[in-house]
Amino acid sequence: MVKFNRFTLDNGLRVIVHEDNTTPMAVLNILYDVGARDENPEQTGFAHLFEHLMFGGSVNIPSYDEPLQRVGGENNAFTSNDITNYYITLPSANIETAFWLESDRMLSLAFSEKSLEVQRNVVIEEFKQRYLNQPYGDVWLKLRPLVYKEHSYKWATIGKTIKHIEDARIEDVKAFFKKHYTPQNAIMVVGGDVNLEQVKQLAEKWFGPIPAGEKYHRNLPQEPEQHDERRETVTAKVPLNDVYIAFQMGARLDDDYYAVELLSDILSRGNSSRLYRSLVQDRQIFSEVHAYITSSLDKGMFVLEGKPLENVSIEQAEAALWEELEKVKTEAIPADELTKVQNKTESTMVFSEMSLLDKAMNLASFELLGDADQLNYETEKYLAVTAAQIKEVANNIFRKDNSSTLIYLAEQTELV
Repeated sequence: MVKFNRFTLDNGLRVIVHEDNTTPMAVLNILYDVGARDENPEQTGFAHLFEHLMFGGSVNIPSYDEPLQRVGGENNAFTSNDITNYYITLPSANIETAFWLESDRMLSLAFSEKSLEVQRNVVIEEFKQRYLNQPYGDVWLKLRPLVYKEHSYKWATIGKTIKHIEDARIEDVKAFFKKHYTPQNAIMVVGGDVNLEQVKQLAEKWFGPIPAGEKYHRNLPQEPEQHDERRETVTAKVPLNDVYIAFQMGARLDDDYYAVELLSDILSRGNSSRLYRSLVQDRQIFSEVHAYITSSLDKGMFVLEGKPLENVSIEQAEAALWEELEKVKTEAIPADELTKVQNKTESTMVFSEMSLLDKAMNLASFELLGDADQLNYETEKYLAVTAAQIKEVANNIFRKDNSSTLIYLAEQTELV
């Protein structure tokens, strides 16, 4: 059970306080309700670019890292299609430094052509290294637009194309900041060796004067149900052939989400999972095989991925994957198999409560979903899932006309 208090500043900033006096450390986590899905289709990659710009210094603090390092702190951030998250961990005695740093860049990020140019080059290099020049690196650049035809999930967090980053102008960056990086669009979690009154005082002092910003309502195009089988085959400089099969699934708050996540664990969590035992160990069709979900706030993806062994054709590999999917559609999951994955999930939840940073990020995520207290009821929801529910979601999702298949064929090198 993760205990916390919450309050909201007049400017709309939601603050959650988790007191944990068993540690001398503290964490300040700020989740901004903005991700790649909120971008202009002609200006993609901005949320991720902004994550980099946020470390370029603010008006009053030219170097973000230097004062933090002086007080023994560390920081990082990540961007997804749904959110952007920033966090600082440091000794609790120095918690006010974290408030100072985060509030100043929320209020007055330093926008300059030089900073934009530096971070633009960093992101362009990341785009090339991680997505274009790495085997299978462009999978999300190809798979997302295969699955999504309307929703803005159809581009990856890095963006559709390098050109969108190259063309980013300072006025566009300022407009993105003004719209999304506001107190009323953020959730702050402060955890560790802190107390409620102390956090209230610091929040009012450092964040209270920041203007709330203009409220806007998200109006994203919704993805229609898929009723056609989609395929794409590419030949690339990859070491092995690779098969991706993606299925549309529901959103994070849908009632069947917990059954779907447990289904992915049954198929592919650990070496005792179905896909590994059947297709890697016993039948020796794949060198590796995985199943996972995207847990998106809007309609998500259930993805299967496997690299067939060299003596196995793509057709054989695909057929083997579909055979395993048909089993979960037609046969009830044995009670002991379901209990095993439920216990693993419960264990994961318990371990996450041991990490101060994990607790802070989880509280912020659940507050965004509607109520931070729902974090304390997650395990119950997984344990309540039945074999019948898993069979039902398998039949709803694993349909040929709900599938998008991406095949990587390894280029054949000619022997000289």
